[in-house]
Amino acid sequence: MPDIYQELVKLSESDMYPLHMPGHKRNLESTPLKGAFRCDITEIDDFDNLHDESGIILEAEKRANDFYGADETYFLVNGSTSGVLSAVSAAVPDGGMVLAARGSHKSFYNAAYLRHLDIEYLPVKMIDKYGIFDGYNAGEVKTALDDLKRKPDAVFITSPTYEGKCSDVEGIAKICHEKKIPLIVDAAHGAHFGLGEGIPESAVKAGADIVIHSLHKTLPSMTQTALIHVQGDIVSKALLKRFLRIYQSSSPSYVLMASIDLCIKELLENKDLYVRKLLEFRKRLDQGTKDCKKVRIIGTNELEDPSKVLVFVDSGEMTGHELYDILREEYGLQLEMAGERYALAIITGWDKDEGIDRFLQAICEIDKRLKKSRPLESDGAVKSLFPKREMPLYKAWDMETEAVELDKAIGRISGDFVNLYPPGIPMIVPGEVIDEHLLDQIRGCIEQGLNIQGISDAKTTENKGIIGKREIICVKQK
Repeated sequence: MPDIYQELVKLSESDMYPLHMPGHKRNLESTPLKGAFRCDITEIDDFDNLHDESGIILEAEKRANDFYGADETYFLVNGSTSGVLSAVSAAVPDGGMVLAARGSHKSFYNAAYLRHLDIEYLPVKMIDKYGIFDGYNAGEVKTALDDLKRKPDAVFITSPTYEGKCSDVEGIAKICHEKKIPLIVDAAHGAHFGLGEGIPESAVKAGADIVIHSLHKTLPSMTQTALIHVQGDIVSKALLKRFLRIYQSSSPSYVLMASIDLCIKELLENKDLYVRKLLEFRKRLDQGTKDCKKVRIIGTNELEDPSKVLVFVDSGEMTGHELYDILREEYGLQLEMAGERYALAIITGWDKDEGIDRFLQAICEIDKRLKKSRPLESDGAVKSLFPKREMPLYKAWDMETEAVELDKAIGRISGDFVNLYPPGIPMIVPGEVIDEHLLDQIRGCIEQGLNIQGISDAKTTENKGIIGKREIICVKQK
């Protein structure tokens, strides 16, 4: 059967006139987005329906499923966010309990809010030197499960993490299945896993019950495209499908679905080339910067995902955000994000030699600037200690709130999320208690110019108009 894109092109070249949505009517002169409009249709005859597949969409999903090897694979046109929402909702009943990594994406917390879930956390694991989340092994998850007073309805982990750290998904899945508990893996950044030697194994092949992949993060697919895979009999596939209908648009984009299908076809035909190019690019960066002392790339012996290039600043004279700005403003290199002591780049098998070479040259030149600078006396890390929980997320987020000046917020209960974006991992969750450590983190982020969400300029009558005053949302005191 032809792929979705071929059928869309065939339609666009036919005499069939569109007396239906969307409003641009495939008129290529309606806006500059000519290529997209050519393939942008609604659910019409012969083009199937994402929420009740039986034709070309079903065949495309089967191609994706055959490639990744799950029981069922479904297209996501509302990103991995819709996949996480659907996975948690299907696996955990309303009012249930989930054991999760504290460094989960905000979509997980949104799911917990919508389903009124009790969250128990795995012990926070950090690679303190870099200030990033570590992965988990099976023993750590088993210990956490054994310590709980009641059996959770699901375990939720992120692997790989945003910075490329992996957990032992296979070992964790075995522990969970021994206890008849489903394992959900947010593998949004690991859609390229399992493609070949030198890249970690896919969470699907490792045995997780539900796996979410963002194709657009590391593979050739449009932004907002993703997949969700389900296998085994612990989680109801029918229930998962129900929540996918709830959390996804009732007017799914055929442009995005075609992009997913073309991405899978590209992998089927050229995945070996992708792997070879990715590993070549990574080796070039690693080898070319091996003599750098102050600005260095962290190797895949520490961060297993070769696509994540974490450039660590081992000098007291430059922050991660300053490195990020220099690479952008002086070298024309737009990285993914910046942390306190690092900047993060993402490379793939579709990068270009010219871009990799420019990146390599830039790191080496910046390192030379800092070679005579004073090294850090400490390891340059800030340990992330998360606040104490006072009440459930779903209860706190629905309570009446008020804006409180940061310096006066110690001891108050948070009424909203505060997080750096990217990656969208909360520094505090509604229902947790604001402490001095959190405020120090927030102040540090503000001073470095990082994109911190949930902190606003003063709006209350008391502070309005005072330059530099910041406020945080707290549960209103009675």
